[in-house]
Amino acid sequence: MASAPESRSRRRVAKVKRKDTAAYYMISVVARRFEVHPQTLRLYEREGLVKPSRTEGNTRLYSEGDLERLSFILNLTRDLGVNLAGVEIIMNLREKLESMQGEMERFIARVQEELSQRRQDAGHQASRALVRVAHPGRSTKSDKG
Repeated sequence: MASAPESRSRRRVAKVKRKDTAAYYMISVVARRFEVHPQTLRLYEREGLVKPSRTEGNTRLYSEGDLERLSFILNLTRDLGVNLAGVEIIMNLREKLESMQGEMERFIARVQEELSQRRQDAGHQASRALVRVAHPGRSTKSDKG
């Protein structure tokens, strides 16, 4: 049988499940996983770098998305030596880039739809024409003889 402290420790390590069935982690679990002090995580939240959700009891709960964001932040600070002001700038630029990429993808899809529609309309109009018109640069049977 597990001792009381060991049992409590095991409960903290467990994922907290919410109604939406996504996994959420308490601050102590996240701090241990990333080998940082819980105060570091609180600082990142104060600086606006991470926004964990909260329970009714005001306990911070970190989602998988929060953990990915933390991993990126710690990579910048630990491995690349970026300070928190630099991290904030990089994160903002990254978000803008992702937004612009989404806009470009939507624009390209709209242009492709428009081109497809114009091709269909042109094909439909050509099939109803009384006289066929040769496309520029293409030879017709009468040109060869």
